[in-house]
Amino acid sequence: MRPPDPRILLWSIPVVAALGLGLLIGWGGMRVGFALLAITPAAIIAAVLVRKPQNFLDAALVAGFLGAGLSRYLTAPTGLLLDAVLVAGLLVLVLSRSLDRDLARLRSPMLWVIAAWTAMCVLQLLNPEAVSRAAWFYSVRGVALYFVLALPLGLLLIRDRKDARRLLHVWLALSVLGSLWGMKQLWIGLDPFEQAWLREPGNFSTHVLFGRLRVFSFYSDSGQFGAAQGHALVAAVVLAVGPASRRVRLAYLLVALVSMYGLLISGTRGAMAVPFVGFLVFLLASGRIRVLLVGLALIVAVFAMLRFTFVGQDIYEIRRMRSAIVEGSGNASYQVRVTNQRSLADYLSHRPFGGGIGSAGFWGQRFSPGTFLAELALDSWYVRIWAETGIVGLLLHLAMLAMLMAVGWIRLRQVRDQALRQLLLAQYCGIWGILAASYGNQVLGQMPTGIVVILGLATIELGRRLEASESATASARDEALPGRPEDVRQAPHEPLPGRPGDTRQAPPGR
Repeated sequence: MRPPDPRILLWSIPVVAALGLGLLIGWGGMRVGFALLAITPAAIIAAVLVRKPQNFLDAALVAGFLGAGLSRYLTAPTGLLLDAVLVAGLLVLVLSRSLDRDLARLRSPMLWVIAAWTAMCVLQLLNPEAVSRAAWFYSVRGVALYFVLALPLGLLLIRDRKDARRLLHVWLALSVLGSLWGMKQLWIGLDPFEQAWLREPGNFSTHVLFGRLRVFSFYSDSGQFGAAQGHALVAAVVLAVGPASRRVRLAYLLVALVSMYGLLISGTRGAMAVPFVGFLVFLLASGRIRVLLVGLALIVAVFAMLRFTFVGQDIYEIRRMRSAIVEGSGNASYQVRVTNQRSLADYLSHRPFGGGIGSAGFWGQRFSPGTFLAELALDSWYVRIWAETGIVGLLLHLAMLAMLMAVGWIRLRQVRDQALRQLLLAQYCGIWGILAASYGNQVLGQMPTGIVVILGLATIELGRRLEASESATASARDEALPGRPEDVRQAPHEPLPGRPGDTRQAPPGR
């Protein structure tokens, strides 16, 4: 009896798979079918990530950028994508044989500071004022969990300058994509899913002002979109004025222009703090008096143009940015914030640890509606921390941020390579801008800004290691190159006749 043709077995596999898929769909519906179809690409992505763990950092950035946008199109909990990527990356590292060798990278003061803050957030579970423990679970992710997951992952997986540069370029590319999507919303219009999101309670009133759309792209809202674009603008400009080829500088300048336009069409006045503060930190960090004076003159000129002239008043985006400077503390929304903060101060006067993480804002309205903190409008990140963790938590949080930036400054000053230092400086200045903008909007704890800031801190912390690894690699490469005078050991020549010890070669014919 002849064995069956192997080709028959090969062709029968997809047929059997299709029949099985049809039976499962008939039993569990289309959701089961879609879930099964998603297994194959998910398995391929997992294999790629495991093969090169550095890809987990790229995947974390992608998940941070697209998680909120995908939630408008899918009913799945896309916001948990980032959690899954970070946990999977750490799990792969724990199972890796090289973990013991890399543990020295975790000896970072940044990690200890974040661990102290996270411990305080965990103790908030015991806060007697907390209404919902489920709200704590959802809210603590942006407040502390991403910090304590992403920073170790960055410290372990950013191995050299190539990894750091790739991460920065992935971030800038995603930021440009966000601006392009925002342009599509402004010039072409919103798709049905975005229109449905805009019709949800609270979204229309905050994103359509005077008949004009505040562009939100695929971000959580226009405030996050504007601050993130300002963040990319600062980094791109700092890189563009650093040591690089003309083509690379032009590419960074193009990214800066696109990001600046994204910032303007977001209509987020508080996001203006990102470039103003970011560029000011860059000027101070440059250490060159001429650069500092020219930069300060430009900042003053832009401020004066917005404050004392009507240049560009016909353009809505410029007109809205100008209103933030001209109105100042007289702005109606600012007065509402001051009133809310006074009410909050009275509420917290006998609650030094706040009302519990997750008790305010979006999660408060979802899990404890009708309570004081849930109904109180909290636009500022720091006011939210104050409301949920009290004066004790706010002071600890501010101390954590101050220590992170102080350690970052020390690491930055330790790097001697100018190109690497410029890369780190782009991250550092952008983070300062985000910290400033977080006073007016809840920027720091939202994605994608949160994950970009954390991985930026990890890159800065590793600055000396990146520089040392680059130097070691260059030295090893130079030693392997033939023809270097100090490395090549030539065989001694025969001494000339009659002159012992003379190694000069005799001329031809001698």
